[in-house]
Amino acid sequence: MSSNDGIKKTLIVAFSLCIVCSVVVSTAAVVLKPTQEANKTLDRKRNILAAAGMLEEGVSIDKQFEQVETRIVDLRTGKYSDAVDPKSYDQRKASKDPSTSKTLSQDEDIAKIKRRADFAEVYLVNDEQGELDKIILPVHGYGLWSTLYGFMALESDLNTVVGLGFAEHGETPGLGGEVDNPSWKAKWPGKKVYKDGDVELGLIKGTVDPSSANAEWQVDGLSGATLTSNGVSNLVQFWLGEQGYQPFIENLKAGEA
Repeated sequence: MSSNDGIKKTLIVAFSLCIVCSVVVSTAAVVLKPTQEANKTLDRKRNILAAAGMLEEGVSIDKQFEQVETRIVDLRTGKYSDAVDPKSYDQRKASKDPSTSKTLSQDEDIAKIKRRADFAEVYLVNDEQGELDKIILPVHGYGLWSTLYGFMALESDLNTVVGLGFAEHGETPGLGGEVDNPSWKAKWPGKKVYKDGDVELGLIKGTVDPSSANAEWQVDGLSGATLTSNGVSNLVQFWLGEQGYQPFIENLKAGEA
């Protein structure tokens, strides 16, 4: 057998192996996609429940989520909308499409997200009388290394924080990554968002002085992670402000949402 024949056989085997591997990988991706999507949805529900202090370990996530109502809000009007289906709406994808989002000016874009989707999902929890008990709002913004995606839950007064949790981020473990620390997250419940109509809530450098007149609107900063702390403050102030949910919150308080 000539050396050329040997090279041809080697190339044929290598090419065939590549084809087989490609088919296997593609098939696996198609087969596993429904499971991956289901797990993604389940994880989102888990994080929403956790932010609202409603997560019970050992109980079906889907069963717990039955008490949560998903609605769509038009952020341009601050009112509920039926223009998109909450079951299929992807806010992150919509924020990248110029036809379904707004370009933010430098002054507006304190959360450094560049574009804001026109529509947003909100999650409502009602009490036994059918009155609003809690509302959970998706929030996101840039920290030091990454965009942090999470949820903020508010009491029925639409001003008192129930909780804040981040479902996704790439901040430095042990520093900005402390946004996942339960002891830090426990500092948020009971804090206030608005003061005289403006978003006052934010992180400070160091530890909050309980005797301070502004303590209700302050949360301990993340030690050694100033930029992540600033990012969290900025994303909270953006999403609870005029470019985010504030018009909706005001309409909801007035019964006009």
